[in-house]
Amino acid sequence: MEFFLLAIHVVAAAAILVLVLLQHGKGADMGAAFGSGSAGSVFGAAGSANFLSRATAVAATIFFVTSVALTYVGAHRTGSSGGGVMQGVTSEPVKSEQAAPAAPAPAQPKSDIPK
Repeated sequence: MEFFLLAIHVVAAAAILVLVLLQHGKGADMGAAFGSGSAGSVFGAAGSANFLSRATAVAATIFFVTSVALTYVGAHRTGSSGGGVMQGVTSEPVKSEQAAPAAPAPAQPKSDIPK
């Protein structure tokens, strides 16, 4: 299941890449270079989406859904392949010798007067 989702995820990512690069920008007309492209503002007039923009939206939706599904599958994986990097490590307490506390050293008087 995970391999199938990953394959769809990679295909959707490649489709998004190709579809975005194929699309024609709103200000890419030759008239926009000479100043006559002001009628096509940044967002342009609201019109029906063409095939490329619809296909990009579908590919982006598939990419999003497969991303969420892969996250879910990865989080609920069972078996020895799942878990953290320290999953198979057993911890043993470190044995150290307990020494008796040493007697404090005799205090030396401090003098602030330089010799």
